[in-house]
Amino acid sequence: MTAIIIEDLKKMYKDVKALDGLNLNVPEGRIYGFLGPNGAGKSTTIMSMLGIVRPNSGRIELLGKEVFNDGFSEGNLVKAKERIGYMPEHATLWDFLTPLQTLDIIGLAYRIPKMERAKRARELLEMVDLWEDRNRKVGKFSKGMRQKLLLVQALINDPDLLILDEPMNGLDPKGIAEFKEIIRRQKDEGKTVFFSSHILAHVEEVCDTVGVIVRGKLRLEDTIDNIKREFLERGGYVILVETNKPVDFTGTGWKVETRGENRYVIRASSDVRERVYDVVSSQGAKILQMKVRTPSLEEIFLKVVE
Repeated sequence: MTAIIIEDLKKMYKDVKALDGLNLNVPEGRIYGFLGPNGAGKSTTIMSMLGIVRPNSGRIELLGKEVFNDGFSEGNLVKAKERIGYMPEHATLWDFLTPLQTLDIIGLAYRIPKMERAKRARELLEMVDLWEDRNRKVGKFSKGMRQKLLLVQALINDPDLLILDEPMNGLDPKGIAEFKEIIRRQKDEGKTVFFSSHILAHVEEVCDTVGVIVRGKLRLEDTIDNIKREFLERGGYVILVETNKPVDFTGTGWKVETRGENRYVIRASSDVRERVYDVVSSQGAKILQMKVRTPSLEEIFLKVVE
């Protein structure tokens, strides 16, 4: 089953095309990284899925329910949102409430029974190390503590689809590691995570599939491994080699740079590692280390955006 289907979604803000025929497909059980430069349409996409922004046309299906088809189906939207958790990038928490009160109110909105709300709230607050602060006013919380509370309020209904918009802003390294582990745990439990972030290293570490939106259109969508493989095949291979003695690569047709003693950087249009081994062996040398330098997600993102 597919968790999110978006077809030919369009949204205009006066003369600006925020979404220009966007198509998106997120299978269940994936951690999907949604990437794009500022103004690309990421927030408009999320707001459209949640029914906060009304697109001009197109179709949206969430968790098997068609929630928009050139107009919102309010009944289907409500049913879908009962199974969705959302952590917004910019949110106003009730500063005069405590974490326990905050989660109780949100749990009540989901019609979760009182005893279950209390049990769920304790589990979640302990998970993010906020249990000791459960009766402290949220207005006294640091930015990182507020981010943790925003995350657990999105989990209070044990959602099948978790939508996270820039979730790791303001977190210290320990908090970031905790968030990554929580996100991975959702996938292990069969949940789907739709994860928007501008910190590409975080996306690369936790997501198995990414989509890149530029000017309201999806420019790239695939698993990270497939994307890297495709960019290697298109842009050429960079192979790092270290040998036990000097090797002459003249006549191979490769671009070769010498980096230090018996260390070489080989650039070729294809994966020539087997031929490298043959050339080195034919000269009585041994390979001590050989690896392909794969492009980072950040390098790929910049090329797609350009």
